[in-house]
Amino acid sequence: MPIGLVAGLAAGVAGKKVFEQLWGAIDDREPPHPEDREVSLAQLALALALEGAIFRLAKGLADHGARRSFASLTGAWPGEQRPDPE
Repeated sequence: MPIGLVAGLAAGVAGKKVFEQLWGAIDDREPPHPEDREVSLAQLALALALEGAIFRLAKGLADHGARRSFASLTGAWPGEQRPDPE
């Protein structure tokens, strides 16, 4: 649990930095927010999709890394080894 919390926080910080860097390459202004009055839907959709994808990627990688660290320390994998076949 503590490893996962620390990894999740680190993933959030790293994801934010990556998103800011990528958005800076797309537009000179800061990314639009849903509460902004005058923002195009296309630009808002792009910003939200990019931000969501980056955060999901960072969280997934951090979670998997935390599980690998836990397994290397304890010898037991937290959670399912493999998904059940359908």
